[in-house]
Amino acid sequence: MNVLSRVRFPWKPRGSAQSAAAEEGPQRPPRPFWKELPILVVAALVLALLIKTFLVQAFSIPSGSMEDTLLVGDRVLVDKLTPHFGDKPSRGEVVVFHDPSDWLAGEPGRQPSSDPIVRGLQNGLSFIGLMPSADEKDLIKRVIAVGGDTVACQGDGPVHVNGKALNEPYLYPGSTPCGDRNFGPLKVPAGSIWVMGDNRQHSADSRYHMDESGGGAVPESKVIGRAIAVAWPLSQWKTLPIPDTFHQLRSQ
Repeated sequence: MNVLSRVRFPWKPRGSAQSAAAEEGPQRPPRPFWKELPILVVAALVLALLIKTFLVQAFSIPSGSMEDTLLVGDRVLVDKLTPHFGDKPSRGEVVVFHDPSDWLAGEPGRQPSSDPIVRGLQNGLSFIGLMPSADEKDLIKRVIAVGGDTVACQGDGPVHVNGKALNEPYLYPGSTPCGDRNFGPLKVPAGSIWVMGDNRQHSADSRYHMDESGGGAVPESKVIGRAIAVAWPLSQWKTLPIPDTFHQLRSQ
């Protein structure tokens, strides 16, 4: 006798829907959407918070110090991920950083709404990074020089970094490279950056804090991240690449 004939295999006719349903047991009714909604909302908030903390955060431009590159009210997206991996600010980048030594002393913060419902909504959006907080004390400027560089600007300019003149087409029309503050030559301390606004006549940047600790330079530890794009308004959408004028300094 053939050996295979002695082995019994379970078998049911194909297409037997009743048999399949009987094996699977009773089906659970789908969960109502209103029960799923709180879970989805919590998951979305957690995801938004993680993105704000480690990846990308939106910041609002409060002043005209970076015009015309950035306008008042623009929302910029800031890359917060690469600094976590030890990436340091580079010349030409637009960076957001914490106030290093009361640069914003006396400057009014964003005023919260008097309406408690609106204020609660503002606080919630601030918590997940979709709005700036009322007590936000951060600044945004362009990195002109990094630790170890020698930077200077006299008279009508141009700005010199390590003896090389910068061509700065991003400056606000009518703005001069030095603004109204001559400086240098001075060496940027290691682990720090020298920052300036693109609207030089209206930017209280490193030039205005040379008599403070660090000589006007900003410690790299204060940098939150690099502004990579203008996200809002949509009519202003654009990326924020490093200008060509800084490429000549990369090998230094």
